Amino acid sequence: MNEPNRPARRPRFDGRLGRQVVHLLTDLPIGVLAFALTVALLSLGIGLLFTVVGFWLLFGVLVTLRGFSRVERARARALLGEDVPEPPPVEPSKPGAMQRVFATLGDGLAWRTALYSLVMLPWGILAFTVTVVASVVLFPLLPWIVHGLSSVDRALVSSLLSPGRLTERVRELEDDRGTVVDSAAADLRRIERDLHDGAQARLVTLAMDLGLAKEKLTEDPEAAARMVEGAHNEVKLALRELRDLARGIHPAVLTDRGLDAALSSVAARTPLPGGVRVDVELDQRPASAIEGIAYFTVSELLTNAAKHSGADSASVEIWRAEDRLMLQVRDDGTGGAKELPGGGLAGLAERVRAVDGVFVVRSPIGGPTAVTAELPWHTRKASDSA
Repeated sequence: MNEPNRPARRPRFDGRLGRQVVHLLTDLPIGVLAFALTVALLSLGIGLLFTVVGFWLLFGVLVTLRGFSRVERARARALLGEDVPEPPPVEPSKPGAMQRVFATLGDGLAWRTALYSLVMLPWGILAFTVTVVASVVLFPLLPWIVHGLSSVDRALVSSLLSPGRLTERVRELEDDRGTVVDSAAADLRRIERDLHDGAQARLVTLAMDLGLAKEKLTEDPEAAARMVEGAHNEVKLALRELRDLARGIHPAVLTDRGLDAALSSVAARTPLPGGVRVDVELDQRPASAIEGIAYFTVSELLTNAAKHSGADSASVEIWRAEDRLMLQVRDDGTGGAKELPGGGLAGLAERVRAVDGVFVVRSPIGGPTAVTAELPWHTRKASDSA
């Protein structure tokens, strides 16, 4: 598609004008051929649709039209500079040849290409005629005439041969879903590692210490008492690690009391000299999944502020704007935070954008840092809040 905010270019005699003229002159032969084949084959396929031959003929025509759209996008890219993104391939919902056929019959791009082929004949005649006349009679005005005709060509290609907005959004969501799945798998591996290296190891040590204390209970009661006391300390550490791990999965206070109480608890644990101010203004609770994303986003941002920003204090604001949940975390640190690939902020951004959210980082050198996230609200149902 056209690049946003691209500055207007004054039409003039140059190589770009020559490429545009070639595109306009080739519109006619391509339009004649595309129109004739599309009308003939589509008419035959639709007329025989209730037979096996017509069914497969229509499928073949639509596959061919999709290929033709690829050629036309390449022609527009080479001669007009119109960078139209390539659409994803047709993917049936289930495997199988017939599923692929039905998916192709419902392919919007193929049918839009059929419409493009029909339009190309009258447009090709007009574009060819006007370009030739302008080259012979109105040569001084040729750049402006060609520019106007080429604008129509660009509009036809971008509107009929490009992926639809819905298709692009689906592809983005599929990419985001893959990111979320990868993130969830990484979280599960982290939980497994923490359990194995932390609480599980402590519990194994505890069992061994209690076994030794049991053996010494009659022989050396004082040594057994010391071992039991050590085991008691190990139990406390194991419980603390399990609580921290459970809090990292989904804290009970968030489920029971919502974002205000949960984030106030996080703020109280954040080691910043000036503390963390929390301001939550919500008249009701959003969907539980959105609450979870908001909670972990704020928690991670406060952790980053305490570890890396050199901040004295921070603030958290949560509010609702129509059907969106808004949050902002600010700190008075040294700034310079960036959303780098593979970094912590990038991971938070991916999680937010995976649910059609917005994630913005403003962190000039010298500070302050302000991270704003916008999430869909998705009001909880009664059964969800019960």
